[in-house]
Amino acid sequence: MKLTLDTIGRLESNDFLNAKLECQCGKPHSINIDKVIIGKDALNQVPDVVRTLGAKKVLLVADTNTYEVAGKKVASLLAEHHLAYKSYVYKVTRDLVPDEEAVGKLLLQVEKNTDLIVTVGAGTLNDIVKFISRRTNIPSIVVATAPSMDGYASDSSALIIDNLKTSVESSYPKVIIGDTEILKKAPMRMILAGLGDMIGKYSALSDWQVSRIVNKEYYCDVTSRISRDAIQKCVDNIDGVKNREDIAIENVMDGLVRTGIAMSFVGNSRPASGAEHHISHFWEMKFLFEGKEALLHGTKVGLTSIIVARLYEMLIEKQVDFEEAVAKARIFDEKAWRKSISELYGKAAPGILSMSEKDGRNSIEARISRIEVIKENFPQIIEIAKAAERANRVESLMKSAGAPIKPEEVGVDQRTVLDSVLVAKEVRPRYTILNLLSDLGLLEEFTSDIKKYI
Repeated sequence: MKLTLDTIGRLESNDFLNAKLECQCGKPHSINIDKVIIGKDALNQVPDVVRTLGAKKVLLVADTNTYEVAGKKVASLLAEHHLAYKSYVYKVTRDLVPDEEAVGKLLLQVEKNTDLIVTVGAGTLNDIVKFISRRTNIPSIVVATAPSMDGYASDSSALIIDNLKTSVESSYPKVIIGDTEILKKAPMRMILAGLGDMIGKYSALSDWQVSRIVNKEYYCDVTSRISRDAIQKCVDNIDGVKNREDIAIENVMDGLVRTGIAMSFVGNSRPASGAEHHISHFWEMKFLFEGKEALLHGTKVGLTSIIVARLYEMLIEKQVDFEEAVAKARIFDEKAWRKSISELYGKAAPGILSMSEKDGRNSIEARISRIEVIKENFPQIIEIAKAAERANRVESLMKSAGAPIKPEEVGVDQRTVLDSVLVAKEVRPRYTILNLLSDLGLLEEFTSDIKKYI
């Protein structure tokens, strides 16, 4: 089967799995996941999945909360079907942090005869287990307890390593199970986080198109369409999300899985993550360093996608002076920049500085070269900006679902927001609207102007 813009909309999530698919972009796509099971009472299929995978000794992983929600039931099902297992439950009073300590604790629970890990949880647990799965070569499956993030079908994990939010290679779960009876009873903040993560794809896809022009980055219309269609299914039934209707919750969960598949197809997070994610990562590290309980990933992404949409709108209205942009690039003060990074990133600064030095993205020569490309292709870039989802529309979607629309509603102060817009482009080596504005010498100006919107 060949993936095209004409055929992609007719395919179910399982149609993408376990096959090498030719694509109209010229690059074959594949993902090493056996099955996605989303629906009512899907949890009851866990024993059959374990048997199909031939597992003899299961390590069941949950935390205090997810064990009560679904872990007990999974353990009961395994026992009823005479399937050997061992449980490990993270004792938590607040959200689990995916750092070296959490990874080490789980690694110590893996025994010589462990041949399958069953994750019962969502974002953090899924990330930790996928990483352990890759390191130990032990397959895993995940039983989702909330439709809260898009990492279920991703082969990367977001971990905190040396105080820096880092994306590391991981193994896909062999099977993803989402029982709508469990998913729809998740805390509403987690359901809204999943919706926020989906809405964030609007700006991510715009950023990917910009980088396609500026950096000649690989871009696939088909995988972009996978993400865009998944967003549409979610927002088309946004009232159903608010009311916890089965089909709406199923659409969010399936959308999160499909965007994970899209990421895997292109080998990175481009179909699902852009400047809105980079800003949210800065907020996350800031909260961590200040000892505050982390905000849900999708909650942050929903808020930051509104900010990014504003930046695109501001670019449309700006008369860009390319000669001035080159002049500013030539007097780039690296010493002052390093000082700013050290102050704003704190303990994470060494990792940020090292990454920047490695890829040379902030060199004067690289900046000037990009400015020339931007100037030559500026009409196309403005067309992308005009086609980007409007901030008022994004805000309206979030508000209608009952999600927060202002950073201060979740404890993010204005100074943190402004700092993040200024330096979040350093979090990942991916080109976004933030990098574009920096290259054009407009980032500081736009950061100041965005105050009126937050």
